[in-house]
Amino acid sequence: MPLALLALAVSAFGIGTTEFVMMGLLPNVADDLNTSVPTAGYLVSAYAIGVVIGAPLLTALGSRIPRKRMLLLLMALFVVGNLASALAPGFGWLIAGRVLAGLPHGAFFGVGAVVAARLVADGRQARAVATMFLGLTVANIVGVPAATLLGQNLGWRATFLVVTVIGLVAMAALARLVPYVPVDAHQSVGRELRALGNRQVLLGLLTAVFGFAGVFAVYSYLASMTTEVMGFGESSVTLVLALFGIGMTLGALAAGPLTDRALRPTLYGSLAALALVLVAFRFTVHIQWAALAAVVVLGAVGFMTTTPLQMLVMKKAQDAPTLASASNHSAFNLANAGGAWLGGAAIAAGWGWTSPAVVGAVLAAAGLAIAVTAGFLDRGGRGGRDGLESLDGLDGLDGLDGRATTKGASRVIAAGSPRTAEPGLSRSSSPASGS
Repeated sequence: MPLALLALAVSAFGIGTTEFVMMGLLPNVADDLNTSVPTAGYLVSAYAIGVVIGAPLLTALGSRIPRKRMLLLLMALFVVGNLASALAPGFGWLIAGRVLAGLPHGAFFGVGAVVAARLVADGRQARAVATMFLGLTVANIVGVPAATLLGQNLGWRATFLVVTVIGLVAMAALARLVPYVPVDAHQSVGRELRALGNRQVLLGLLTAVFGFAGVFAVYSYLASMTTEVMGFGESSVTLVLALFGIGMTLGALAAGPLTDRALRPTLYGSLAALALVLVAFRFTVHIQWAALAAVVVLGAVGFMTTTPLQMLVMKKAQDAPTLASASNHSAFNLANAGGAWLGGAAIAAGWGWTSPAVVGAVLAAAGLAIAVTAGFLDRGGRGGRDGLESLDGLDGLDGLDGRATTKGASRVIAAGSPRTAEPGLSRSSSPASGS
């Protein structure tokens, strides 16, 4: 794998850390800023709002900016947002800082996924995207627990200062390792918006909203389940969250090659497994050893859905995949907010701490139904051609064409001047690009 993927993974590590660390710092922030924990919880929503707004907006505004420069600008905004959070004089300013830090999230992963797929030869695109996402999963194993511990001992502001430094390191890695990738001549906001209106893209985004909401219906209350249902002490919460992160990493590692081999079956299988695991979670959570194992499995099957969903919207957006790819992260954050809200509503209704697992299972099943419907429509729309395809011949993405070669991918990696032609997003690209 190209070293540029390491730079993308480091960036994803920083983004993942700042996204999830607030859940562990809410009591500290509430105490320091003289507010309640439920009110401090708006800081989690503020970040999600930033992602939902920023993903389509910044991607559209940057549609004519070369990919590497766009990644650097987005990471610079991430650094500013976290620095603003660290220096926030009050709760309102901290809310603003969290929104600002969330703005580049979706756009970065959207652009980053397209770049990652272009850096490798045909048949390895999903693995490249999954490698970038590994930074996000490792953040839940190492970054979030370490940042939470740092915030508890040195204050929550120290956490955001450290994340700011991680962002600066990520910018240096991007500048050094990611090759120059200019924008295609035919790239435009209108083209991206038209691609986003594709029925298969919209169904893919809807699948993400419902399917991934099933994960967050439980994950949002995993800390409370640890103490209230599993019978562990508060000191074990970090361990349980780290186990979930380990599961996420295992899921990302498995999803890459599986998605490269067969996209839709991987999506169907992961969503079906997620629904079954959530049903089982309600019962296994009462047995400590089984609960810990279930947390790992839940993280694995939950995160296995992300890579096929990302590749699906990129494929179906054809020759304008960036906005669709970024919007997928808006969908994931809507799933975050919606899953947490529905899970909390079930608890508030008196259904018990394990009720979010049932809610999550229903949401995952709904996501599976949407995915299967999309596959059926896709198959019918292609004259009976099987819609359960692999990524061979992935339309519209450089390096994802069935005629791409390792040699062609190497040209992209070696590109170093503005005159180096970025392989096109469409079939009309030059033969030298592998299209």
